[in-house]
Amino acid sequence: METNRYILSILVDNEPGVLSRISGLFSGRGFNIDSLSVAKTADPHVSVVTMVTFCDAHVIEQIKKQLHKLINVITVNDLTQKAYVERELALVKVHAKTDKRAEIMRIVDIFRSRIVDVGSSHFIVEVSGDSGKLNAFVELMKPMGIIEIASTGTIALGRETGK
Repeated sequence: METNRYILSILVDNEPGVLSRISGLFSGRGFNIDSLSVAKTADPHVSVVTMVTFCDAHVIEQIKKQLHKLINVITVNDLTQKAYVERELALVKVHAKTDKRAEIMRIVDIFRSRIVDVGSSHFIVEVSGDSGKLNAFVELMKPMGIIEIASTGTIALGRETGK
């Protein structure tokens, strides 16, 4: 079976234990969560869980049905086949030797990223975009010597559909 990347946007009651029940549903059935992000919405009583998983079409349908059964789940929106905007944020600490600083700064500029910290031997770069952009940036930084990476999970919103 073909494995695809799925992005689910799940509206839930903003209550303790909800995320635990969602992640328990995945782990109890042997499904893997590739990325997970949780935040309050405009309504402080509601949170949005953005989840990325890799599986086949049959499994994602099972996941969505099981999520709908959870008591604190309000809606499950599969963004995968819809128009959506996706972003991730990463902080990348990279060795910045004197002879490589200009090259790093050019790459940072090309990726419309920014240097948020400068040390005597390193830069910390903030880069945001879809996972492809972040992966490309990391690949270009590897020869410089990546010291550390911290990244958020994917966040996504469905685009407004026109008439």
